[in-house]
Amino acid sequence: MWEANTLTANSNHPYEALTPDLILNALESLGLLCDGRLLALNSYENRVYQVGIEGERPVVAKFYRPNRWSDEAILEEHAFSQELTSAELPVISPVADAAGTTLHCHEGFRFSISPNCGGRWQELSADHLAWMGRFIARIHGIGQSSEFQHRQTFSIEERGIEAYRYILDNGFIPMELELAYKSLAEQLIERIQSAFDRAGQLTPLRLHGDCHLGNILWTDDGPHFVDFDDCCTGPAIQDLWMLLSGDREQMTSQLSTLLGAYSEFHDFNPRELHLVEALRTLRMIHYSAWLARRWDDPAFPMNFPWFNSQRYWEEQILLLKEQMALMDEPPLQWMWDH
Repeated sequence: MWEANTLTANSNHPYEALTPDLILNALESLGLLCDGRLLALNSYENRVYQVGIEGERPVVAKFYRPNRWSDEAILEEHAFSQELTSAELPVISPVADAAGTTLHCHEGFRFSISPNCGGRWQELSADHLAWMGRFIARIHGIGQSSEFQHRQTFSIEERGIEAYRYILDNGFIPMELELAYKSLAEQLIERIQSAFDRAGQLTPLRLHGDCHLGNILWTDDGPHFVDFDDCCTGPAIQDLWMLLSGDREQMTSQLSTLLGAYSEFHDFNPRELHLVEALRTLRMIHYSAWLARRWDDPAFPMNFPWFNSQRYWEEQILLLKEQMALMDEPPLQWMWDH
């Protein structure tokens, strides 16, 4: 394996070197004959493009953010998604070349090639939720059959403590809001830890890790899962809670449908429901830190112009206070058949 990308280690904007010519040349280095069509897809952490191929369907090329994941971590992501594909689950996984390689390098950039399957975002009806519950259960059934060695393990430390401290330590919070944000974050971490304590002993497994609606594309044949870039080890509820929305009554109804279908293929520990609002809170804190950590990438100020303003942080403080109140409420209930 080559060393992690050092092409732009001293540059604030590594993707400045990722030109259209470089992208096309990278694919042609694998023997693909590009027809010149290049469409940037909706991705910010990495750079992802639909690339036209002469006489064939387009492919999707994913260029990994330099210096983020090790080669071993990326290959473990690829192996997991291929394992799911081999089990006939609707997962988009990278295509291996004749030598069985899925991770390639061209002029310092690591990249992979996947089939272009298209699809659309879909608001979830009860039928869609049941569909998702069964598929996620099958993913988790395979996920528990082995362990990650190089991917992250979901933790309060990384998702919460390191995230809010990064925001504070790097001057993103307006001075007059620093104390309020710091105090609130510390109180939230205490409540999050308490929620995990109430959940008790968890059984971690390999997860998609970022199972929101944008990472599930639908066609007339049903859903398929994309972007395993954040796959990790963690509790099953991490792949389920983001499919719930609305008020408590609505989420309770959605949960009944989702877990009813999930439990047809995989056991679910109902104590993990103590974690729903804790995980939502961690995601909010982590999302702000993600934007802050990427703020030197020109794509981020361009696409997230509302971030890092006085108004943004005032609204975040209000939203996080609401989360504190929600974490003090009883967990959602799932009435399952024994």
